[in-house]
Amino acid sequence: MEVRIAPSWKNLLSGEFEKDYFQKLTDFVRKEYTEYICYPKGKDIFLAFDACPFENLKVVLLGQDPYHGENQANGLCFSVNEGIAHPPSLVNIFREIQEDLKLPYPESGNLVRWAKQGVLLLNTTLTVRANQAGSHQHQGWETFTDAVIEAISSNCQQVVFLLWGGFAKKKVSLIDTNRHYVLTSGHPSPLSANRGYWFGNKHFSKTNEYLLSIGKSIINWQ
Repeated sequence: MEVRIAPSWKNLLSGEFEKDYFQKLTDFVRKEYTEYICYPKGKDIFLAFDACPFENLKVVLLGQDPYHGENQANGLCFSVNEGIAHPPSLVNIFREIQEDLKLPYPESGNLVRWAKQGVLLLNTTLTVRANQAGSHQHQGWETFTDAVIEAISSNCQQVVFLLWGGFAKKKVSLIDTNRHYVLTSGHPSPLSANRGYWFGNKHFSKTNEYLLSIGKSIINWQ
């Protein structure tokens, strides 16, 4: 697995790539991609970083696993490739954007447009075997992405962290909440959203209000 990652991130995280756990993770991922169908495509494993250079970072949105269905995962959490039906969590994200910002429902589920504006769309596990949710968890990805969160917390000021659901909320322990703006809510999955833990959180307008308050340009969530 080539560590293809934007230079600014490579400089920040270079120490992680030399650690034993990352070498074992690399071996595991190479073997999985050789023997099984895995997602996202190898060239897109680090797309979250390539599409959002460190110097552009404004918002961190945490997901958990890539989608494991055919042609869905593209390296960005909650995002799908062009022409792919929107998964239920993404539908609920877009519905909240509709209500919160009074914008039309977006046609494209590819969220690279958010990444290019400074949103790091980071899954805590970056790869998955086809049709086997969670199959690449506990192999080292979580150690790496925890290090990413800690590096952002330590090296940045006034980043917005969007933590949705119980798994993401646990990551608040890695974030200096005196330096950064953390928003938490239930997960946008139907199970959580239909129980009233997602809709109405207004995270998209709150993010933009905060960015304006610190003199940064807002995110176009459309």
